[in-house]
Amino acid sequence: MPMNILIAGATGKTGLFLTQTLLDQGHNVTALVRESSDTSTLPEGTDLRQGDLTDLQPGVCDGADVVIFAAGSGGSTGPEMTDKVDRNGAMRLVDLAKDAGVERFVMLSSIGADQSDPSGDLAHYLKAKHDADEHLMASGLTYAILRPVALTDDGRSDDVTLGDEVDPSAKASRADVAAVLAEAATTGKHDGRALNMQSA
Repeated sequence: MPMNILIAGATGKTGLFLTQTLLDQGHNVTALVRESSDTSTLPEGTDLRQGDLTDLQPGVCDGADVVIFAAGSGGSTGPEMTDKVDRNGAMRLVDLAKDAGVERFVMLSSIGADQSDPSGDLAHYLKAKHDADEHLMASGLTYAILRPVALTDDGRSDDVTLGDEVDPSAKASRADVAAVLAEAATTGKHDGRALNMQSA
């Protein structure tokens, strides 16, 4: 049965794979996009809904069965934008999804986001992802959280590894990440779990 799925980050590299995957499965996909977003690469059949993760308005999740957060501020932005998008934007989207009665929320997170006090070059980013993940887990929504290792633009692999067996130094293709996000969104197979992930 087709589901109504709202994606934040649909125009990103992983988001494009995800959007195409869900459309191919027969679902109704709506991309949450900023007014300035380049939507020309979105697959035919994608619906658009305007919304800015730095200033989300009530109602953006209305009508959605599932909401997927696959957005990111990007590696070239500073800590302030990381907080606005990856932390506060994600948390606000969770709250609005709950208000709208969404059935499931799927969060694209990152390896290491389980740490409350991360260190290293990505510490600020990982703390933002940690806070967003914790907010989702405490929200009362049915959720799934995916924490892939370093992303590549490789195609689909034959299989992926999920959970404690994942090697933090391994790689994960965006196509594989999109496939697992789609599975989490539509099947309920990963409900209530926060899973590390790598490509085989």
